[in-house]
Amino acid sequence: MAFPDLEATAQEVFAALADPTRRQILAALASGGPATATDLAARLPITRQAIAKHLGLLADAGLVVAEPGERRRVRYRLDSGPMKVAQQFLAALARDWDGPLAALRDHLGTH
Repeated sequence: MAFPDLEATAQEVFAALADPTRRQILAALASGGPATATDLAARLPITRQAIAKHLGLLADAGLVVAEPGERRRVRYRLDSGPMKVAQQFLAALARDWDGPLAALRDHLGTH
């Protein structure tokens, strides 16, 4: 991979997705649309404080964007850009593996 910034983005996304709580938060935002930490705490078995911490990490990875709302409430929405970078990283990695794996399979005589 010749693009270290893309690799760094992919690394941040993978680190963020490694935590099941953060995946739950992303799934809740994907299904319910933009929400505040309080809204998410009402839907998930996680405290508002824990959700706020996880939202900060997801924002750092670029997976969510904080938008000011009414009465100083911050709503979070998904941003698919970093996820697409991670998908491209995985696709390139898979392409790099396909050739050697096919050659090994041919060498071993298995299909």
